[in-house]
Amino acid sequence: MNPLVLSILISSLSTGTIITMSSHHWLLAWFGLEMNTLAIIPLISKHHHPRATEAATKYFLIQAAAAATILFASTLNAWTSGQWSILHPTSLPATLLMLVALAMKLGLAPVHAWYPEVLQGTTLTTALLMATWQKLAPLALLLMMYNHLPQNTLLTLGLLSACIGGWAGLNQTQTRKIMAFSSIAHMGWLLTALILSQSLTTLTLLIYMLMTTAMFLTLIFTTTKTITDLGTTWTNSPTLLTISMIILMSLGGLPPLTGFMPKWLIIKELTALQLTPLATALAMASLPSLFFYIRMAYFTTLTTPPTTTTTEQKWRHTPQTLPPLPLTMTLATLALPITPLLYHSL
Repeated sequence: MNPLVLSILISSLSTGTIITMSSHHWLLAWFGLEMNTLAIIPLISKHHHPRATEAATKYFLIQAAAAATILFASTLNAWTSGQWSILHPTSLPATLLMLVALAMKLGLAPVHAWYPEVLQGTTLTTALLMATWQKLAPLALLLMMYNHLPQNTLLTLGLLSACIGGWAGLNQTQTRKIMAFSSIAHMGWLLTALILSQSLTTLTLLIYMLMTTAMFLTLIFTTTKTITDLGTTWTNSPTLLTISMIILMSLGGLPPLTGFMPKWLIIKELTALQLTPLATALAMASLPSLFFYIRMAYFTTLTTPPTTTTTEQKWRHTPQTLPPLPLTMTLATLALPITPLLYHSL
């Protein structure tokens, strides 16, 4: 892609997200979301491959339906209350419609089926953008509607997403689909945190973005598209693959790694609110996710490639350097000791 066109698209993507995050008027927020959607579609389909075109079409249809629902819900709210402000209390039908639309944009269960397919149809770099940056604008709207959201519906969506994200990822062999279902499961934990406190939600989102970015950067560096590819990347960079195994354990939420922090705090808050059954269900729902992370970790460092192979050996090629990789890997694995600082400063 032409560097000028790419810079315009990335600028539009950033501007759309910033407009939505800084707006208090529903029409302005909707405009930011639409700008964001229109900017990423060329990035999804830039390789002119049938699968990329299919992914871009699916993404456009889902996002257009979600945006139309947001516009309808905001108009319904303005009709009943006479207010266009996001912070103003909304009627229950408008709030439920808005929640469904934002769940579609985030890829939450049960409206999640498009998300793994779109990530699978695009490149690893664009999939990283969709799994991290594209979550910011809808989550900002949910945070602004924090006081008006139906709590039972949010908890149901959160538990359902955590369960489906774990179960549906068990039989996947494509790394992008595995990361997509991992994202769905983490969004379930994030929605549960939204009920508890805004600072905990921000912390959970920050940790999720760090871990997902670190894992995607590793996959980009080693050009790994399937689980079997992981078995032949050991000689590319043994240190990188060892740290990748630790990041996968962090994504699963194992102590004493960074990924344990948000799950620990969410379960603590749920228990304090006498919601022990929900905390137990969420903890059990993370076990299937941990299984497919361990399966990926097994292929990274616990298997050795055959001495004679008929496949193209990727370690004979010069890998591209990724400057953000060391910092994101460090934060994604070793940030647990600074939990009190992060929890009380956000």
